[in-house]
Parts: sequence; C-alpha cells; structure tokens
Amino acid sequence: MSNAELLPCVEIEPEVPARACVIWLHGLGADGHDFEPIVPELRLPRELGVRFLLPHAPSIPVTLNGGMRMPAWYDIRDLDLRTRHDPVGIARSREQVEALIAREVARGIPARRIALVGFSQGGAIALHTALRHPERLACAIGLSTYLVLPETLGPEASEANRDLPILMVHGVHDPMVTYERGAASRDKLVELGYAVDFKSYPMMHEVCLEEVRDVARALATTLK
Repeated sequence: MSNAELLPCVEIEPEVPARACVIWLHGLGADGHDFEPIVPELRLPRELGVRFLLPHAPSIPVTLNGGMRMPAWYDIRDLDLRTRHDPVGIARSREQVEALIAREVARGIPARRIALVGFSQGGAIALHTALRHPERLACAIGLSTYLVLPETLGPEASEANRDLPILMVHGVHDPMVTYERGAASRDKLVELGYAVDFKSYPMMHEVCLEEVRDVARALATTLK
C-alpha cells in the first residue's frame, strides 16, 4: 500500500457486500459531498455491490485565487490550461488516490473492479492516475475536464491500462474548461492509442441528467 496518508472520504456502502468501488473526485473549491446526491441518481444495479468513495481534497493555497486556501488537487497558477500544471501537487494527489485504490484492494475489491471518476480538476487527476496505474482498473471517467502533464503520459503509461475504457463528457458552452480544451485532450489520448468515448451536451461547467445517465451506463458495463 502507498505510504500516502489516506484522504478523508464520504463513503457510501451498497446494500449488499461491496464487490466494486467508484472513487469520485470533486472539482476545485468543492468537497466530497459535492457529488453525493448524484450517487442514487445513477441507479446502478443493486447486485453490482458498488461502494462509493468521495474523497475531500486537501486545502492548499491556490495562486490563481490570490493564494487563498481552498480544497484543490493541485495549484492553479494562471488561466492557460496548457501552462498552469503543478507537477508537485499532481504527484501528491496521484499518490493519495493510489493509496485509496490500495486500501480497496486490501479490503477485497480487485483493481479491475475499481473505477476512477472526476469532475474538472478532479477529472484531470482521475485520468492522470488511471492511465498510469500499474494494475488494470475498470474504467476512467472525466467530466468537464482535461489532461494534465500530457507530455509525460507516453513514457509513463501503464501497459495494463492501455485498453482501459475511457469516457469523457463535456459541455459545449463550458466557460471554465472550454469544449475545445476537452476535445484537444481527447485527441491527445487518441493520438497515443487510447479508445475514448467522448460525449457533449448543451450545458456549461456543470452536470446534466443525460450525462448522469451516460456515466451510469459506463459504470454498469465496466463494473459487471
């Protein structure tokens, strides 16, 4: 198991013994409770036995917000998504997510039945971690997000997750993480040989019901 300290989480247990797990990462400035209401809306089959972990990101100074401390998976230095990556913070968050995966494996959930999901900044960490994780996972789902450190993915990619099911969903009117940025991240993954299911919706930086249904279908399929 990773030596990283386990993040505090909202933990939602299934009605039956847990056989699978979804680790869902929130966006900048939110916390693990942000997507808690979405869990019952997914209406995943009871027999899948899905445990949900919704971790709280640590509170750190965020440069873009004048150094104000807030829950964040890594620092944001400027508005240009291509240059604002914080490699130290990204590495820390990856290690913390890896620690959660290791704990689930220790609790009897095979890595192949663990899905990483995230919104915006959390989605960036979900994709970053999943594609580098040494054991095969169930799937990776990024909501209104983008790739961080894409230049390192080629040499760091996990062979076990080369054919990992990837779902990316994005709002065409998103003013924060533009649709073009999401599509460019999709294109980069395809260029590197990944198969990506990319869906768009007439929304902004948010979540819509159609998107929830698409996420639910992806989880139900990959967690069987």
